[in-house]
Amino acid sequence: MKKKILIIYGLLICTIGGGLKPGAPDPPSIPDSFIVIGHRGASTYAPEHTLVSYELARELGADYIEIDLQMTKDGVLVAMHDQTVERTTNGVGRVDSHSLEQLKRLDAGSWFNKKFPLHANPSYEFLTVPTLEEVFSYFGKEVNYYIETKSPDKYPQMEEKLLSLLRKYDLINEQKVIIQSFSEKSLKQIFQIEPKIPLIQLLSYQSPAKLTEAEIKKWKQYSVGVGPNYQMIDEAYIKTARRAQLLVHPYTVNSKEELDKLMKWGVTGVFTDLTDSFFEE
Repeated sequence: MKKKILIIYGLLICTIGGGLKPGAPDPPSIPDSFIVIGHRGASTYAPEHTLVSYELARELGADYIEIDLQMTKDGVLVAMHDQTVERTTNGVGRVDSHSLEQLKRLDAGSWFNKKFPLHANPSYEFLTVPTLEEVFSYFGKEVNYYIETKSPDKYPQMEEKLLSLLRKYDLINEQKVIIQSFSEKSLKQIFQIEPKIPLIQLLSYQSPAKLTEAEIKKWKQYSVGVGPNYQMIDEAYIKTARRAQLLVHPYTVNSKEELDKLMKWGVTGVFTDLTDSFFEE
């Protein structure tokens, strides 16, 4: 397998403005150098949201590993994209209908070998769903984390539990984390508690996207950028966002041609499954 990411990026430092009402904290200022985010780890080559997938993303050169959060019945944050376990384990039902002990009994790897035989590996059988704390304990400060609060309205205290773990592992002060969500409410709650954490407003457009001044003003109250689905954005969208000093991290880009186009337009990062198209021959 190819081991070196093709892209070489320059570093541009940009201060992200706040635009908040007097007395409110400004969003953090972070470098806007181009970043590669391992979507659910290296999910082309290993079962998504497992320690193996995250480790492989690191080996392949991802700048951040993406972690989607769900919560168990007994209130433990775990790494899983779906609200249900059927697609990526041998279990059934909602994540929050399982205790952590029950979730840990499930096989979170064998499905990958069946679905993607070209990348199958016997060692993937019987992998387990990791808790967020297990991920932090395993990697510590050796990687950067790009974390999504998924369906936070369904999970009471998700934000508080996440922030508690980030503090425990000293990842906030070390600037090792970015948090994203489709939920404005979730991001605003995090911003009010820990304004030092860079936040990204996720967006899912169903038609060609345009940015309005009202949207920009609203999002800059608490976030440093936007995360749109790349198929619905164009050069004008990206340039409007960048003029407003918003980062742009589209998802999920697995085509070299699409990547080249988006980079030419000025995006500041992409989510990718780390496919072969991202690597040198």
